[in-house]
Amino acid sequence: MTEATDMLAAGFGLLPDLIAAHARERGSKTAIADDMSAIDYATLDRLMDRIAAALQRDGTRQGQAVAIVASPTVNYAAVFVGALRAGSVAAPIAPSATPEQIAAMIADSGANLVFLDQANEQALAGQTLAARPVRLEHLDSWLAPEGAKPSPVTIAPDDGFNIIYSSGTTGTPKGIVQSHAMRWAHLSRNSTSGFDEAVTVNATPLYSNTTLVSFLPTLGWGGTAVLMAKFEARRFLELAERYRATHTMLVPVQYQRIMALPDFDRFDLSRFRLKTCTSAPFSAVLKADIVKRWPGALVEFYGMTEGGASCGLNATQFPDKLHTVGQPLPGHEMKLIDADGNEVAAGEMGEVVGRSPAMMNGYHGRAEATRDAEWYDAEGRRFIRHGDVGRFDADGFLILLDRKKDLIISGGYNIYPSDLEAVLAQHPDVADNAVIGAPSEAWGETPVGFYVPRSDATDSADEIMGWVNQQVGKTQRLSALHAVGELPRSAIGKVLKRELRDRLIGVPA
Repeated sequence: MTEATDMLAAGFGLLPDLIAAHARERGSKTAIADDMSAIDYATLDRLMDRIAAALQRDGTRQGQAVAIVASPTVNYAAVFVGALRAGSVAAPIAPSATPEQIAAMIADSGANLVFLDQANEQALAGQTLAARPVRLEHLDSWLAPEGAKPSPVTIAPDDGFNIIYSSGTTGTPKGIVQSHAMRWAHLSRNSTSGFDEAVTVNATPLYSNTTLVSFLPTLGWGGTAVLMAKFEARRFLELAERYRATHTMLVPVQYQRIMALPDFDRFDLSRFRLKTCTSAPFSAVLKADIVKRWPGALVEFYGMTEGGASCGLNATQFPDKLHTVGQPLPGHEMKLIDADGNEVAAGEMGEVVGRSPAMMNGYHGRAEATRDAEWYDAEGRRFIRHGDVGRFDADGFLILLDRKKDLIISGGYNIYPSDLEAVLAQHPDVADNAVIGAPSEAWGETPVGFYVPRSDATDSADEIMGWVNQQVGKTQRLSALHAVGELPRSAIGKVLKRELRDRLIGVPA
């Protein structure tokens, strides 16, 4: 047992303390690498001290946010964990948001400093920022002197660890406050996942919870985190082969692009131990292909940034359950409720609500929104609403039907877009697709599809729609199908259905 593993076996601890233990025990091991540089644990630990001391010098209070708007780099990651050592709250913000939204999120976070790379400093040049900018490329000139130590802080389990801003497309996204206790639960639950010897390729942004649930355990257990500034399928395979990667977290569209490479099988991926996936619907066909052709276990996680409960599906272990998202994780409790907030009977569909040790404190500065996201059972226990509709099969595996907000009600009938998307995906000319509800005078709403044609497609959109409508019930039939070059997606691969709804205004009937 090492000092770090003893700490991880305890009921609660701090990530900065784990990194300090790794610095003492494996100081020369690479902790973080990016396209340009790498840093070992001993150097990272000293850099965190200098960052924390500089934050305190510049008036950043314990519990105050430290905003970061940049592409993933070693310096970005160091500022994130250095802020934690100062007792501050890391607030990574998506550069993909509009400049106005970014400025609003910085102000909402309450940060007095915002760390920017050159590209984002230029993008925000016309904005009045509520925090003083610090360039990540010039971090050395801002740091406290070599050997500086921050003033000690005492951090409680419920204190804020980070703020993750939701991916809203209008207005200011909500800030989801996650605690040190929540993050410790994420670290400690990975005790059998091999992160102590991991080389983890992180191909999604550091402002996403998707990334943090693999990046943070890698540092917490003493592995090596390799950061990609921008995902590209072949580049990912080259990095994985070069670093002899063992772990990764990817979203479904990334897996899809990697597996579609004609030379995928020539890359040496034999060191892989664990591949994980989350954030968007993950087709059973794609899961099966990954299990067949990519060494190491494949585990899909279903959950949400706000916490609630999470499910896990070991696709390698349960090949007959690939249409599900697995069973609730140990210590996680999940229920299904109807529109009136009552639990549904076994086998029936309902809205997913969950509770676990990994739940958000709430939305930053938004008490009403926090209350709207909560549900309490008859015993007064707090659950988080997931916003998804699903049902459990006889073995307790959760089958997701759709996002509650994406449900189409047409002529009084409930239509689940995912059902239609699954049929569309079976057509040989369809590479990618999404279905949304469009306003209809006759039916209230009607399903409309968008698809990306394969390069060798021969059927027209009308022919594909006719084929789909022959496969589905009368009430489910598509009223229109539009070919597009690509589907609008967020940085972590979620289809932005609101953009598709807006696009319909300019799409010929």
